[in-house]
Parts: sequence; structure tokens; C-alpha cells
Amino acid sequence: MLEVDREQVLAHRIAAQGLHREEADAAALAVFDLGLQSTQRDTAAISLAARLPGPVTEESFADDPRFVLAWTHRGAPHFHRATEIGQVTAALVPLGEDDAMARMGWQRKQVEAAGMSATDSLFTAAKAIRKVVTRTMTKGAVSEAVTRIIPDGLSYWCRGCQATHILEQLMRLAAIHGGARLEAAAQPATLAPLTGRPRMRTTPDPAAATAVVRDYLRLHGPATPSEAADFVGTKVAVARRMWPDDLAEVRVAGRTAYLPESDVDALADPPEPDLVRLLPPWDPFLQSRDRALLVPDRARQKEVWRILGNPGALLAGGEVAGVWRTKGSGRKRLDFTITAFDPLPPPARAAAEAEAERVAAARGFADLRITWS
Repeated sequence: MLEVDREQVLAHRIAAQGLHREEADAAALAVFDLGLQSTQRDTAAISLAARLPGPVTEESFADDPRFVLAWTHRGAPHFHRATEIGQVTAALVPLGEDDAMARMGWQRKQVEAAGMSATDSLFTAAKAIRKVVTRTMTKGAVSEAVTRIIPDGLSYWCRGCQATHILEQLMRLAAIHGGARLEAAAQPATLAPLTGRPRMRTTPDPAAATAVVRDYLRLHGPATPSEAADFVGTKVAVARRMWPDDLAEVRVAGRTAYLPESDVDALADPPEPDLVRLLPPWDPFLQSRDRALLVPDRARQKEVWRILGNPGALLAGGEVAGVWRTKGSGRKRLDFTITAFDPLPPPARAAAEAEAERVAAARGFADLRITWS
């Protein structure tokens, strides 16, 4: 059994996730095998700027027909290759009622109280979304229309909006099955029919679900069933039903973890992570579920992953070496505050400032100002 240390694992993930900038085309990046999360505006473009050698802008990426934005893993918005959205949708069909209920996450109790199974709730909502979303519509308009045709238990009264809405997590999980995508870069959130509007599939596809876990292990491995389950948004027992056969056991940080056998050689001898990158919140590198391995110090973990308002992460020399935030001054200048956990050598600081220029350009700012703290 191969035994590796955490530095070796991080170096392997940096290479696997394309942070060495060896690909010139976004569609060729391995991170799209799993999907690129885009929780806030510009975060996906900044993730690409960290991986592509050429210029990247939110507008050019959002308008690229090779990609589709949709609520997918855990109900979070992800960009996927348009040619693979059918496979992604198949992978998101729950493998059973336990899987369906687990995916409801923070709204399980409301779904349970509705008097329907989680599976029935999911596809009842999906059918309603398919009926309603026949054109481009804001999320609020979709919610209002869907609420009129779903059972009362699947909606709730929102005091802030003074309106009745479909359960938020249910809507996010059901939209892709209802043939709805998200409009990239639209504010407020806006839905539209998927191109070709594929038929709704309710039968589980274990092979597609297993492919998601395998992709997680390729990009975030070595990892455990618990970590894969957390990414998918399901129970560990369900993740074990998705578990691939072609895996190798690896010892890392005193525990057994797994990755595809085909990746063992790459893990054993990864390229040196002698690079500096500014990663946005929810960047794939920060999506690994073993946060204690990524950032061993607990105080620093709390700086990187906050309950509200995550900063970006400064990646230097194979380590999460600090955090960064920005504040726009109109549309003219972007102000950066970069906080290094430990003193950085001058070349690393200079490289971080060059990366800040790339981030500013990706966000459409011609000027920037950098403050180190």
C-alpha cells in the first residue's frame, strides 16, 4: 500500500485540478468532469483565471455555448460541459428513498412534514418546474407559479417576501430534473429551459452516480466514503453503493483513503507545486472535504471557511498560505486586501500581485490597488 504525506497529496491535487496552467482551453480542464461551482458572480471566471494561461472574463465564459450552468451537486450552481449535462442529470437521480431524503439537507424536516416521500416530493416539484419553465423566467416568478400547482406541504410562507415559495432546497434539486438551467451572470437568479429539453428520468442510474464519486476521487483524492458522501450531499451508506471498483488504498496522515488505481503513479510523484494562485471562494481546490488536511491549523480553517462571507484563498508553494478579499470602487478600480498567514518571500508576493491583476481583469476592472495585511 502506498503511503504519502499531506504535502504530496496537495501537490497531486494541484496538478490534477489544472493549477499548473498546462491547458489552454477551458473545456479541456479536468475540473469540468465534476463541475465548476459558481456560487457568487465571477467566482467561476476567477477559478478559470487561476488555471488558464490566457485572459478570462465572466462575460466570455458565460456566453460560451459549450457550458451550461445549473443547480446540480447539493443544489449548488455548477457549470458543466453542455455535452455532458444528460449524464450529470442521470447521476442526480437518487438511488433510493434514503438517498433522496439525505439530499434534502437542511430542509429534511419540512419534506418529512409534507406527508410525501422525498422521492415523490422531488419529482412532483420537477414536473411542476417542467410545466412552468417554458421560457426565461426569474427564480421568483418560477417559485410563484410552481407554488400554485404543488401540494401545500412543499411550500412555505416567506415573511420577508410576503409570499409563498416552494421549499428552496427542493427547488434547487428538482430544477435539473424539470429540464431547467440557470442563466449565467443573470441577477437576480434566472431559469430557462435546457436546450433540447430532455425527457425527465426517474429511474436511478448507478453507473452515472458512481462516475461522480470516481471524479471526486480523481480530483480530491485520496479520499474516504464519508468525504465523497459529503460532496454528493448524501449518507455514507449511499456513497458506498456508489463506490467504484477500480480503486487503490493509500495511507495518508495515519488513515486509509482511496483514489483510482490509474492515478497512483501521479500521486506517488506529483510535480512540484512551485506556483502562486489566488483562488476564489468555492474554488474546486477548496471543495475537498478533508479541510484539516488542506489547512491543519484550526484558527486558519476558520479564516478560510467562514459561516458567512468566505474570502478567497492564497495558494503558494503547495499550501493555503493566506486569504484575500476585494472591494470594488465603482467599475473603475478593484481594491485587494491580501492577508498572508506567514511572511512570504518577495518573489511569492510579486507573483500574488500579478495574480491579482488577472483577477481584476477577469472581473472587468482596469485598475487595482493591493494592500497586504
